[in-house]
Amino acid sequence: MKPRTYSLAYLSSHRCTPAEAIQVAAQTGYSFVGLRLWPNAPGAPQQQLLDQPEALCETLATQSDTGVGVLDLEIIRIGDSFDPHTWDALYDVGAALKAKAILVAGDDANEARLTENYARLCEVMKPFGMTADLEFMPWTAVKDAKSALRIVQNAGSPDNAGILVDALHFGRSTTTLDDIRAIPRELLHYAQICDAQAGLNFTTEEMVHTARCARLLPGDGNIDVQALFDALPADLPVSVEVVNLDREAHTSVQDWATECLAMSRTFVEA
Repeated sequence: MKPRTYSLAYLSSHRCTPAEAIQVAAQTGYSFVGLRLWPNAPGAPQQQLLDQPEALCETLATQSDTGVGVLDLEIIRIGDSFDPHTWDALYDVGAALKAKAILVAGDDANEARLTENYARLCEVMKPFGMTADLEFMPWTAVKDAKSALRIVQNAGSPDNAGILVDALHFGRSTTTLDDIRAIPRELLHYAQICDAQAGLNFTTEEMVHTARCARLLPGDGNIDVQALFDALPADLPVSVEVVNLDREAHTSVQDWATECLAMSRTFVEA
């Protein structure tokens, strides 16, 4: 079996510029990085690259020097007034970076409209060579794996459609291992690994806080990370997404990336 491919997710390297993240990935054993070039909420943290040609040139040069690729870009949110061309600059930069995917969140409670807009997004993104990976998150309109699969299939399963599985959201939604196994292989392009306390009794505020500030290293929580990755394809790239602001305050980005990868390998390569 060929070795697993690992990506240093944005949340694991949020202290870095895109070029710095690529350098850290190269130094610590990752083949790819994930970059957040569009904030997940107005004014929220992001990496600056759009409409910054000098920073893009530096990032491309660092890619060339290190051989580290870009796995995914963040983030497109599909709301009730969605226009896929809002993100044209993101598509252009993604193509320049040869990114493989863009992470998509569904925020529209009208599922028929959300489905239609997801199909529109896939169509607009098609010329840029990236997949549109819909991530289920229990506080969004796409709460679990079944919902994500239903939306993608009702959108016509476009060639560049995808479903993103995050261990955190698996552990805090009604998603079962059978639901994971039911996702067609062609819709899976990568999965995110971390840990936390599992359960369905968290408030939205608690879930968002954990996701953005307080994830745990694989093995430090009680999500069944092992069973999840056993259920996913054995050759699926793994995005290591562990942000823990308290832990990171006492360690360098390089040491944190190294520890995150080491703990992830324990579950992914078991």
